Formats: sequence, structure tokens, C-alpha cells
Amino acid sequence: MTLHATQASDGDILNAIKLISGKLIERRRRRDHISQRELAMKIGRSDRWVREIEGGLPASALDDHIRCARALQMTTIHLFLPLIAVEHEMDVPRELLMQDDLWDLQCELLEAVARHQESAAVRHSTRSARDAMRRR
Repeated sequence: MTLHATQASDGDILNAIKLISGKLIERRRRRDHISQRELAMKIGRSDRWVREIEGGLPASALDDHIRCARALQMTTIHLFLPLIAVEHEMDVPRELLMQDDLWDLQCELLEAVARHQESAAVRHSTRSARDAMRRR
């Protein structure tokens, strides 16, 4: 299954993200032998709230999913990659998002951002130096 960016409304995409996120949160919580009650206490919420997050309740907020993921020491790329893909009208394979650990992918993306920022800084300083030379 693929999240189709061009065929779904924003609400459909967000609901799909929450459903995937809930499944990943539940899987990680179970893997780490943490009860819903323990996770709820760690976050300062109720057991019911954790059940709703794990169930992918459409009314849940993305920051609630972030809060759970962070409490379980998970990456949060599964929440943001689909949002970026939608902006570029790209499909995202659900299988990718359902992987247990996207740490390496997240690191690669951050390295790409750092390279882009470094290039932008070089272009800016080159442009500034060239402008200074012209003013002389």
C-alpha cells in the first residue's frame, strides 16, 4: 500500500499518518515491554489517551504522536516524511513508514540539510565578497 499524495485530501493523509504512527507506537511499546498505563504515566496522560493514539484516532493531534514517540525514544520521521511528500505530490510507500527504525534515513536527510546549508553559506559569502569588490 502507498500513501497517494495526489489522490488524497489533507485530512486523508493526516489520518493515514496517525494510523501508521499509532501502530508504530504500539509496536515499540510492546517491544519494550511497557504497559499503556506506564506510557501514560510517563507522559502525564490517561490509559485511554494512549489507546486512542495507538488506535490512530483521527481527532488526535500530531504533537500527541510526537510526545509518545519521544517517550519511547522513537524517531518521528514517519510523521513528517509523508507531509513533505504531499507538498511535492510524491507517493510514500507505507512499507517504508512501517519500518521499526528509520534512524539511518533520518540521519541521511539531516546530512543533506547540513550540506545544503553549508552550500548556501558559501554562496552567500562569495556573493558578499564579490559585492564588496565591486564597491571598491
